[in-house]
Amino acid sequence: MNTLRNQVQLIGNLGNDPEIFQFENGNKKATLSLATNETYINSEKEKVTNTQWHNVIFFGKAVEIVEKYLKKGKEVAISGKLTYRDYTDKDGNKRYITEVVGSEIVLLGTK
Repeated sequence: MNTLRNQVQLIGNLGNDPEIFQFENGNKKATLSLATNETYINSEKEKVTNTQWHNVIFFGKAVEIVEKYLKKGKEVAISGKLTYRDYTDKDGNKRYITEVVGSEIVLLGTK
């Protein structure tokens, strides 16, 4: 039985054009920033929108779709898994990054 233990599904808009990185072996990685919005009415009856930003990366064939079709502002649905990593910056400080490693992408909205 295949049980999904770490799955993320997001629908949002790209905050910038995707960045494409090509490795020495020819493989590519695409990185993008995705904004998701949650809207609610607060106690003063005002409409409030809360925006969350997500770091998303793609590998393999999905990079071709990202390269060809995605631009800043494009609405997409993304499925993937949540990952965490850390690194040490140039000043010796430990930094932590949360990313979604995308496995599927669906283009939404109008052309």
